[in-house]
Amino acid sequence: MAADLGDLTAFVAVARSGGFRDAARVSGSSASSLSEAVRRLEKRLGVRLLNRSTRSVVPTEAGARLLDRLGPALVEIEAALDVVNGFRDRPAGTLRLNVPASAARLILPRIVPGFLAAYPDIRVEVIAEESFVDVLAAGCDAGIRYDERLEQDMIATPIGPREQRLATAASPRYLDRHGRPDHPRELLGHACLLGRFASGAMTAWEFERDGEVVKLDPTGPLVVRVGAATDLAVDAAVAGCGVINLFEDWLRPHFDSGALEPILEPWWQRFSGPFLYYPGRRYLPAPLRAFIDFTSSLRPWG
Repeated sequence: MAADLGDLTAFVAVARSGGFRDAARVSGSSASSLSEAVRRLEKRLGVRLLNRSTRSVVPTEAGARLLDRLGPALVEIEAALDVVNGFRDRPAGTLRLNVPASAARLILPRIVPGFLAAYPDIRVEVIAEESFVDVLAAGCDAGIRYDERLEQDMIATPIGPREQRLATAASPRYLDRHGRPDHPRELLGHACLLGRFASGAMTAWEFERDGEVVKLDPTGPLVVRVGAATDLAVDAAVAGCGVINLFEDWLRPHFDSGALEPILEPWWQRFSGPFLYYPGRRYLPAPLRAFIDFTSSLRPWG
């Protein structure tokens, strides 16, 4: 009754992702091939492993027990195979990263091209999303998050600038019409371009100067989903629709071109830069180890 390792891996991917399409996105396989692999495994074992519906895929009791036992076993198999990979002249394989859109936009472009040039046998897959996920359960090797969002029992190493700022800005045309605020509370009288996370929470507008902290709940004509639609808010700000509050580095090109004008700069909130985080295993996959070493060689960020 020996089962094919590929079928077992497919089952784990689908069970962890909660669906064939999500599993296909993470694994790089097609949904149809994953479905066929799971059907093949169920037929070989003579038991249903997944309950399928139009909305979700959930492990049966047998499937849940198999998943609990398979997860650690597959990790050990991957580690064992990667030990062999370490004897290669150049590391090879796939590196899967789970990152927020801000990291995909502001951090990785300074790293990935050079990394791919240095390690041509490594393929990098980047999944950009704002929801806080278990990177291992999502089928990823590592993630990038800010310190307040790090998972427990994970190793975190700095990546990117060690300090960032949230900048507030609007187009000169908008400010000429509506005035330039001198204090953050004046933004309550302005049209503000807002962001909402996938969880439903709105992005915070917080300011600080000389120990005074101001937290606002502004309103405005546009709310965008953080990440995928953030550029729409930037375009709206450039078009004169209102005030935006976003990563300074994201807005910097528009400052340099004059399309956006910084406001309230003495109040801009500073926060620590992001971290690359990954599980503290004894044996790390060779692509991840190469990525960690490569990013370490780039410090200090400049």
